[in-house]
Amino acid sequence: MKTVLIIKTSSLGDVIHTLPALTDAKKSLGDIQFDWVVEESFAEIPHWHPDVRTVIPVAIRRWRKQLFKALFTGEWKQFKQQLQQQEYDYVIDAQGLFKSAMLTRMARGPSYGLDKKSAREPVASYFYQYPQAVQKKQHAVERVRKLFAKVLGYKLPPVIDYGIKENIDSLDTSAFPFLRSGVEGKALHTPQILFLHGTTWTTKHWPENYWLELADIMTEQAYTVLLPWGNETEHQRALKIKQHNKQSDQVLVLDKMNLNELLKQLRKVDAVVAVDTGLAHLSAALGKPTVALYGPTSPGLTGTYGHNQLHLQADIDCAPCFKKECFKKERSNRADSITPECFISLTPNQVSESLNKMLASDDESSTT
Repeated sequence: MKTVLIIKTSSLGDVIHTLPALTDAKKSLGDIQFDWVVEESFAEIPHWHPDVRTVIPVAIRRWRKQLFKALFTGEWKQFKQQLQQQEYDYVIDAQGLFKSAMLTRMARGPSYGLDKKSAREPVASYFYQYPQAVQKKQHAVERVRKLFAKVLGYKLPPVIDYGIKENIDSLDTSAFPFLRSGVEGKALHTPQILFLHGTTWTTKHWPENYWLELADIMTEQAYTVLLPWGNETEHQRALKIKQHNKQSDQVLVLDKMNLNELLKQLRKVDAVVAVDTGLAHLSAALGKPTVALYGPTSPGLTGTYGHNQLHLQADIDCAPCFKKECFKKERSNRADSITPECFISLTPNQVSESLNKMLASDDESSTT
C-alpha cells in the first residue's frame, strides 16, 4: 500500500479544495492511504474523507503569537515526534508556501511540491526533492488535482468528487429542535435556505440591509431561512434578520456550531446563499445549490467549485479590487448608501431570482 503525507494546513477553503485529489488518487490507484498535517482549527475536515487515516494537527497560527510557550510546554516537540513517526512513500506539499515547505522537509519521505514558477511563494520550491510544474491560471481545485496526478502517476478522472463520507458521527439534535419537529411544533415541509453571511474582510460583507430584504423575499416564498454564526457580530446580525422579518417563525437562528455540526446541517438544506467565505466551499463540496456573491474578489481561481454553483460578480469598474478596505468614499448623497459600492448591483431581488432559476433548472434536470 502506498502511503502519502499531505501538507495542507490552511485556510478552510484551501483545505476543502484538496479533498477531490484524494478521491482521484483512490479511484485511480486503489491501494493508497493518506495522513494529513492541518491547522488545529480545521482538523475536522480531513476526517471527512474515508481514505484519511491519521490527522496531525499543527498550530502555526497560535505558536506565532506564543512561540516560547510552544517550545517550553513541549507542544512543538510533540508535533515533531508525530510528524516524523513514520516514513512515507510520498510527502506532498499541496500549499506551496514557505511554512508548508518547511514542514514538508521535516517529514520522513521523498518530498514533492510545486516548482518555483507554480508555487504561491516561489522560495518554497527549494525545499522539495521533486518540484512539479502546474499551471497557475486555473482553479485551485484543479491545481491540486493535477499536482497529485503528476506526483502519483495517474490520469485525472473526468468527474470531480470531494469524497465526503456519509457516516459522519450523528448529531445530538436536542440542540436543534427544528430538525425534529419543525417550527412551533409543526412538521417542517417548507424548503430550507441557509445564509452564510459571515466572512473576514470588511469589503466581502454583503450589506446588512440586503440580508434583511432577502430574508423577507425568501420567507414570502415559503422558505425557512437558517442563520448560522461563528462570532458575536454574526450572532447579532442573525438576530436582527430574524427580528426584522414579519414571518419571524420562519427565520431560525442556529446555535453556534463546529464544522462537523455545520456539515450535518448543510446536508439537510435545499439551497445556500453565501458571501466569499471558506464555508461556501463546504456547501459546494456537498453539491448544494449555492448562490455565491463576489464584490471585491473574483470566483475565477478560488470561487466555489462543483455542481450547482452560481457566482454573482459585482458589475462596477473597480471590481474586483482584492482590497480588504474599500478605497472609494461612501456615497454620502444617498440615504440608503450601500457600502462597499461594488455590491450595489447585487441586489436581493437579483439573488432571489437567480436562486429560483437555478433550483427550477435543477428540478427539471433531475426529472429528465
